[in-house]
Amino acid sequence: MQRILTRTRLRAGSEAAYERVHAAVPPALAARLRAAGVQDWTIWRDGQDLVHLVEVEDYRAMRKALADDPVNAEWQAVVNPLLEADDDYSGGDDGIPRVWSLADQVDA
Repeated sequence: MQRILTRTRLRAGSEAAYERVHAAVPPALAARLRAAGVQDWTIWRDGQDLVHLVEVEDYRAMRKALADDPVNAEWQAVVNPLLEADDDYSGGDDGIPRVWSLADQVDA
């Protein structure tokens, strides 16, 4: 299982709308995320900054599976206007590089 950290940024003034649409994502999207190997996806907001922790079997495979998925495309059409930059699910990113882990150090 991978734990991937990513970040996005909201357009100014769209904070309430972003939280409103995330109060409960559509069940069809949740099912597609699970089918693509996502165990959990947690989002924190600090002002306009969003931090995402994605717990997934294979992050790149999940992004590839959802890139052309019509349910995900419908969701992105709702969310992307709220963000400073669209997420089109292209590219081969691996999230924010991890620097250190207490558990890795202590349990090694």
